[in-house]
Amino acid sequence: MNNPIIALLGNPNVGKTSLFNRITKLNQKVGNYPGITVEKREGSLTANNKTYKIIDLPGTYTLFPNSLDEEVVFNILVDQQHKLKPNLIVVVGEPSNLKRSIILYQQARELGLPAIFVINMIDEATTKGIQIDIPKLESLLKTKVFLTNARNGEGIDKLIKAFDSIPPLYIGNFSIPAQYVTPVEEAKKLFPLEHEYNTWQYLAKGNVEFLSEEKNNALESIRKQHNLTPQVLQKEESIQRNKNLEHALSTIVSKDIDSKSVTNGIDKILLHPILGYLIFFGVLFLIFQGIYNWSGPAMDFIDTQFADLAAYVQSVLPAGPLPDLLSNGIIKGIGGIVIFVPQIVILYIFISLMEETGYMSRVVFLMDRWLRPFGLNGKSVIPLISGVACAVPAVMSARNIENSKERLVTMLVTPFMTCSARLPIYIVIIGLVIPDTKFLGFNIQGIILFALYILGILAALGSAWLLNKIIKTKHKSFLIFELPTYKFPDWKNLFLNVWDKSSSFVFGAGKIILAISVILWALGSFGPGDKFKNAEEIVTQNNPSLSQEDLDHEISSYKVEHSYLGYLGMVIEPIVEPLGYDWKMGIGLISSFAAREVFVGTMATVYSIGDDADIEDDASKRTILSKMRAEVNRNTGLPAYNLASGVSLLLFYAFAMQCMSTIAIVKKETASWKWTLIQVGFMTGLAYVAALIAYQALK
Repeated sequence: MNNPIIALLGNPNVGKTSLFNRITKLNQKVGNYPGITVEKREGSLTANNKTYKIIDLPGTYTLFPNSLDEEVVFNILVDQQHKLKPNLIVVVGEPSNLKRSIILYQQARELGLPAIFVINMIDEATTKGIQIDIPKLESLLKTKVFLTNARNGEGIDKLIKAFDSIPPLYIGNFSIPAQYVTPVEEAKKLFPLEHEYNTWQYLAKGNVEFLSEEKNNALESIRKQHNLTPQVLQKEESIQRNKNLEHALSTIVSKDIDSKSVTNGIDKILLHPILGYLIFFGVLFLIFQGIYNWSGPAMDFIDTQFADLAAYVQSVLPAGPLPDLLSNGIIKGIGGIVIFVPQIVILYIFISLMEETGYMSRVVFLMDRWLRPFGLNGKSVIPLISGVACAVPAVMSARNIENSKERLVTMLVTPFMTCSARLPIYIVIIGLVIPDTKFLGFNIQGIILFALYILGILAALGSAWLLNKIIKTKHKSFLIFELPTYKFPDWKNLFLNVWDKSSSFVFGAGKIILAISVILWALGSFGPGDKFKNAEEIVTQNNPSLSQEDLDHEISSYKVEHSYLGYLGMVIEPIVEPLGYDWKMGIGLISSFAAREVFVGTMATVYSIGDDADIEDDASKRTILSKMRAEVNRNTGLPAYNLASGVSLLLFYAFAMQCMSTIAIVKKETASWKWTLIQVGFMTGLAYVAALIAYQALK
């Protein structure tokens, strides 16, 4: 016998996931439903002499789906053949708003599903002055009602013991409105063995993906014949259920005080048309500072540890390709993955705090009307702003967007935001080609840097607008939800969420990043012919007067030039030449695929300066700038970094999708190589065209 499946069903913000964590005792795994990016939380529990499979269904307000998340819930509960069809549904509510949860319970029971009802966060009933007549509520629901507090485990054992219970027969109080009886009777002929409410659901749903095309067409024919729309049918059911419950609950739930008075008082400030935005941008500033500054020491520590480990491996193992692969390919490749973890952790601590306290819903409300014309969602503001620090955690944070189209568009345009990895390139190139003078009292170099950030925002919004016109979806997005009351965060739930997101990145996207790191190492570490093989001898003969340190730098530069990576630079030179670049700059473009900031280090090597040069050190910075300033483009005979080529390079890096970490995480989050490649192609194409126009206009 298969393990019984227990599904937790509930609205957002009722503590359902905290209850799931408590029931499974963290014996769980997080993944995605097959083929889609909706998060799937699944755990196990051994109790009552058997092992249960526990599923935390995505939060939903109704069984009529308006998003991909809610579509998953609909399919699992309504599809009779679904492999995750639950043996028991645990409907989770909370004291402040039982009506929404009861409607979910009624819908599930009228589908013929066994269900019990849980009031979670029961401690808040006392805090908010709410009294619930439990016997009357059990009479209304025709089932046992369980009281739990997921934070301290209260009531969990009683709930688990009920997993083997068989709820009594349930006869619903929803009646098909008279004007729709005839079409429902016609539809029932298509599903003679199913409950009447199943048939109503099919009619009111629209296209049902698990039904055959023939039956979907038959349902659509009935709708057209009787001039019905899914929206009208759903509205009729909602009005009837709310009207019936309004009366019934008036004798079951009473409130000594206004439980929302505190929430309303806070909302007067946080949702104020002026103060609300000031506070929100202050929070964003704090998040950005946290990601950009607080992660610095941890990232430096990780970087140092992996660098030391790589150096140690090279010192204890004999020279050769294998130790070099281990130190410069694998170890540094893993370091390139782990170094992002502090940023991801800090970002998700903030996001989880905003979700747990109820503030995230206010953010969505504030920003939705500004972002909607571009095809984005109010929640898109978090990934977009976070992208200024790093696109990797920013793309991951788009998981909070329920609508599949808006989530996809957000992921695709977030990399346009100017991330911190572009900053070293901007600083060096601006220093090379923009004069250090003032205009109206402002430093021109600073103005250009600010303009590049603005350009990233405009590119993101413009691309979102375009994608909104191109991408079609059957789900129309509406911002319809009730703002939850504020509450203190569940710290266990918060840190578990942070752990899930961090480990997901390291073990998921990390595999792709590591593979590409090894490939780049191989291309740069080997080369064809005698020039690469005899690099040390050739350089030594041609430069007899150089010191050992300078000689090592020249050898390193010569090897790069004649490695496979160098020849690849030669191959693409005809492609990048119209942009004002030579083969050396082409190598920088290729190598920066590992990470944008690698461009500076690569140029330092190519121009005979070791990777240990620090651009933040004044002396080293002058050395890099002087070498790059003295470099001559062999194709034009002009300085390689002049105004035309410099502006071209700035625009290329402003738009190009040149970070394998971001590509890896986009592939993982979208579960689609198609959209990942479209994103890479579109951004790279835009970068090329912008750089081409700039160079040809300014040369």
